Amino acid sequence: MIQNYEFTVIFDADEEKTKTGLEFVKSTFARCNAEITKEEDLGVRTLAYVIKKQEKGHYVYFELKADTATIAEMSNVFQLSTLVLKFLFVNPERK
Repeated sequence: MIQNYEFTVIFDADEEKTKTGLEFVKSTFARCNAEITKEEDLGVRTLAYVIKKQEKGHYVYFELKADTATIAEMSNVFQLSTLVLKFLFVNPERK
């Protein structure tokens, strides 16, 4: 079942690592047939706590349409990736 999701991801603050991470996330979305409806670069921010030895992270926000079953698959892929510091999928219709 296709639903709307909000997805926020934090990459390393290094510009090159952010670019590589963003390409990885977008290719994962494409492979899982998730349609990006909005993308917003929120820039580099200081993290509330150190994540993977990083004090700053580059935040990117997406709104997308995806099948419920592929969200779990994408979550597993992002958890195993060294390019992604943290991520969060939210279904805004279930708040």
